[in-house]
Amino acid sequence: MPIVQPYINGRRFAATMGAGTGTGATFAIAATAFTTDAGIAATAFPAAYAYYNFYINGILQTGDTSTVTTTTLTIPGGDALDPGTTIIVEFIVT
Repeated sequence: MPIVQPYINGRRFAATMGAGTGTGATFAIAATAFTTDAGIAATAFPAAYAYYNFYINGILQTGDTSTVTTTTLTIPGGDALDPGTTIIVEFIVT
């Protein structure tokens, strides 16, 4: 019997901390503030995914540094970072 590999693909979204609103635990960035790999404005994050990776200035962050929905990435304390700080969210979809 042949081995059938599952379909796996990544969806990446980029923004800066300056796109966020709120303070402390409520600091969040709307999905619409991100751009896709194609350089177009995002409308929403994937609704179904296997997992996601979150990067600040290209450094992978631990799982407790963010939460995500289809409309928002929440980064508690993110307002303390420089507004020009680059962030990337990568969703692994199956």
